[in-house]
Amino acid sequence: MNDSARLSPDNVAVVIPALNEALRIREVIQSALDYFPHVILVDDGSDDSTTQCVADLPVIVLRHPQRMGKGHALRSGFAEATRRGLRGVLTMDGDGQHSASDLPRLLDSANRHPRAIIIGARLRKRASQPLHRRLANEFGDWGIAWGTHYQVTDSQSGQRFYPAEVIALQDIPGEGFVFEAQIVISAARQLGTRCVSVPIESRYRCADSDEQFRPSHFRPLRDLYRITSHIVRLALRHGHVLDVYRRIRANPPLIDDTSAGYEKRGH
Repeated sequence: MNDSARLSPDNVAVVIPALNEALRIREVIQSALDYFPHVILVDDGSDDSTTQCVADLPVIVLRHPQRMGKGHALRSGFAEATRRGLRGVLTMDGDGQHSASDLPRLLDSANRHPRAIIIGARLRKRASQPLHRRLANEFGDWGIAWGTHYQVTDSQSGQRFYPAEVIALQDIPGEGFVFEAQIVISAARQLGTRCVSVPIESRYRCADSDEQFRPSHFRPLRDLYRITSHIVRLALRHGHVLDVYRRIRANPPLIDDTSAGYEKRGH
């Protein structure tokens, strides 16, 4: 890849959707600014002091007057990054469960895998992840595969890199967490985009830790039902179920783990 085509902190944005994140949002924004100058906070109608907490920081703040859902928050952030002529978007949640120190690793992977969506897959210290969340993630991966026709590791992770052509896609259906599933599916079908997973560690509320996190907005039963029913309808409408199953089996997840010194497929 020549230097003019290379992604760098100067030509991408970090987009952080937030809903009532006053507890950790300043820490999250400051940590992102340590690595990237273009940070976009999308406040999705918070009724706490989320935006006031970062008023003195050099961050771009977009605010929805009322709650519209994570899908709309991401759309707003993508549109702002596109308007500014940036070449891609890194996303992370506003609750502090993602580490900004992993973002450069996702960007490095994006340079190794041009045009791919890079997912920060919560593969490190998986024992710390609540069992119900881990099972929900695995079920979500199965559902996403029926939409993309290839396997994805940790398809529910909110820490990702999206290239410019993906954030420019229009009329992506689905709201809330369904949007994050649908954009991966739409990119696969419209652009031939593949997902690559980079192992990260995600932080959770633990009995032996003083770190505080607000309860997750993700509700496994409700949100996985919405995601899965959305994908099942797409799969049935598309048809060719046996052919799709064979294609999924032939395309295991691609994991880019440079800490192990190699790139591998599968778990």
